[in-house]
Amino acid sequence: MRVLGYSEVVAALDPPSLVEALRQMFRAGAQMPACHHHAIPVPGRADASLLVMSAWQAGREIGVKLLTIFPDNAARQEPSMTGAYLLFDGNTGKTLALMDGPALTLRRTAAASALAASYLARPDCERLLMVGTGALAAHLIEAHASVRPIVNVLVWGRNPQKAERLAQRLNRRSLRVAATADLANAVRGAHIVSCATLSQAPLIAGHWLPLGVHLDLVGGFRPEMREADDDCIRRARIFVDTRAGALADAGDIVQPLASGVLREDDIAGDLFDLARGSRAGRRYHDQITLFNSVGTALEDLAAARLALHHVAHSSAHSTL
Repeated sequence: MRVLGYSEVVAALDPPSLVEALRQMFRAGAQMPACHHHAIPVPGRADASLLVMSAWQAGREIGVKLLTIFPDNAARQEPSMTGAYLLFDGNTGKTLALMDGPALTLRRTAAASALAASYLARPDCERLLMVGTGALAAHLIEAHASVRPIVNVLVWGRNPQKAERLAQRLNRRSLRVAATADLANAVRGAHIVSCATLSQAPLIAGHWLPLGVHLDLVGGFRPEMREADDDCIRRARIFVDTRAGALADAGDIVQPLASGVLREDDIAGDLFDLARGSRAGRRYHDQITLFNSVGTALEDLAAARLALHHVAHSSAHSTL
């Protein structure tokens, strides 16, 4: 059994390879039981959560992700989310690998957004706005830049100092990254707007959106969360990662459905449709597109399989 830590998982999952692995996995499909979500009492603190996500393809690997979420950890400067991913051989049941769960989640989540952008964002996109400064932000920037010719990135966050530090860390000659405090004008000048926040109220106003922009919503993974307002929903051609996940958990989908702003039929498709070519993505240059992601076990399985292949190939090559 191979054990892959955080840095090994990140290094093994380069965005171009992972985006293509996700594309192939969405084309093929996989078995995905409903996610198990359990509340765990923690004396004197907020309840924690235990998440169990699994997926498999007959005759191939079986994957199970175990994540714990302890909300109060942030106040102690500790990660709120920790966990692990187990990969098994689908023919023998043998344990193949144990991997860092958060690293796998960050890489596959960013790659799913990039996969969607490869269908929904204009081919000439050069300007990206990153809304949010958390752990996912750097991965999203890297992933989007792998599928579109991004050369300028603006970073906005509620904490300007964090936005500035992130921009300084990521800025380089081939990708100019700077912080901004003007969210409205940053949206107006963007080709892609990627949001990864824990916001409970909309941050992006629909009347800010320029024609042709692609809006990537990643943070609203619970029904009470929201990153874009109703005008964004009204103006955009909408896609999701999976219909089942979005209709159950995505606040930017669930809330407009409940209020009547959005109907289920208004959701143009999901990543299965896009990868299989059964639904067209962007239909014309000035169209506003929107992708909402809450994550799915199929993405974890594709990422874990790729990471193990990369490590095994590298080890074999090093012994030659």
